[in-house]
Amino acid sequence: MKANLKPRSIMYPSPAVVASAFDEDGNADCCTLAFATMCSHHPPAVMIAINTTLKRKTLKSILYSKEFCIGYPSAEQVIEADYMGIASGYDTNKIEDVNFTYKKAEMVNAPIINEFKVSAECRLMHVDEVGSHTQLTGEVVNIQADEEILDEKNKIDLTKLDPLAYDDGGHDYYRLGEKIEDSHKCGLKFKK
Repeated sequence: MKANLKPRSIMYPSPAVVASAFDEDGNADCCTLAFATMCSHHPPAVMIAINTTLKRKTLKSILYSKEFCIGYPSAEQVIEADYMGIASGYDTNKIEDVNFTYKKAEMVNAPIINEFKVSAECRLMHVDEVGSHTQLTGEVVNIQADEEILDEKNKIDLTKLDPLAYDDGGHDYYRLGEKIEDSHKCGLKFKK
């Protein structure tokens, strides 16, 4: 038997990502988000959503600069990622607070946090207000990845990245498990 639950935002698992941008004074800012997903292959694009009802400096910075980066923290960076989501950029420099460093991205005018093993450089394509959040779609114009997490085909190996997942229902972080099947192959047994 299935139980009816109270309607709420739901996505399992949710990636924990860190969006970063430069503000109008050229200062780097960032925030951790669980509202993030892929949304297009052509052009490659990602969508993030930042709470509009709360004053979020990173949202203001992205809307000002029209460019941003998405960093993918590893499970070993859970404490730093959590802090970047609970501290306010209006009060402190979160990147410096956790002893991380950044550089300007190669293809966009946004900061890449050096300690994240994968970062996507994005140009703002679309902005929409969706309830409590501002939804931002960014075209991915470049991806930087540490060579140590790439496989022999130069693709990101999730086991080496060890990405951080977030459960919004329990407000907990998780580490992903093992690979269980090859996508686009295991379901072929049902194809007629």
